[in-house]
Formats: sequence, structure tokens, C-alpha cells
Amino acid sequence: MPETAARTILAFDFGIKRIGVAVGEPEVRTAHPLPGIAAAGDARFAAIGRLVAQWRPARLVVGLPLAANGSPHDTTQRAMRFARQLRGRFRLPVELVDERYTSVEATQRLRGRRPPKLAIDSVAAQLILEQYFDERAA
Repeated sequence: MPETAARTILAFDFGIKRIGVAVGEPEVRTAHPLPGIAAAGDARFAAIGRLVAQWRPARLVVGLPLAANGSPHDTTQRAMRFARQLRGRFRLPVELVDERYTSVEATQRLRGRRPPKLAIDSVAAQLILEQYFDERAA
């Protein structure tokens, strides 16, 4: 396994219908969107399992959806449950990152195009991972 592979991080923009995915390297603090996942249940975790096998991440990051004022809502609990499931299934450290406004910013980054929602979700995952890197560097 290449030395950098041990430091790779996968990030997820959790959604009930879709999950955006990004990969990045903390040493260079860059992240790139990957094809998202539009599956539920076991198929969702099988797709994530393939990503984990391919990228061999050192950890996983999950966006934590919060209301504009920072308070939790229904999706917050679901994202936290998803993070616990990832930790349990893949035996990797999982960190949560505040994801407020990432979907709005992702849509703005892709403006001028009519991207599928899954593409927006993966750019949001990229933003979540970039925020994770920025927070750790500060």
C-alpha cells in the first residue's frame, strides 16, 4: 500500500436518498468529489465498502447537518446514526463536521450547469472534507 494511502480520508454528505462522497489527503489539504451513492440499506453500505476497499482510508468524515442557528434537527440524528454505523461496519475512526451551507455553496460552485443532485452532494462532501482539513490546520 502506498504511504499516502494510509492518510487518505473519505468524506460523506449524508442524505436519506443520496450520499455525496469525496476523497482527500490531509498533507496537501485537498479534496475531490467522487461519484455519489444513490442506494439505501445494505446496497448503500456495500457501495461504501467498495470505496473503503479501493481508497483504504485512515478515517471517515461525515457532515453533520444542523439548523442555521446550530441546533440539531431530524436529519442530525440520522447523520449521527450513519456515522455510528460506518464506525461499526468498517472499524475506522469517524469524525463529524458541521456541514451548514455546504449544499448551497456546492450549487454555487456548479452554477452555469444543470448538475444532477448527486453531483451537488459530492461537491458538498468535498467542501465538508476541506472544512475538516482547515479546522485541523488551525
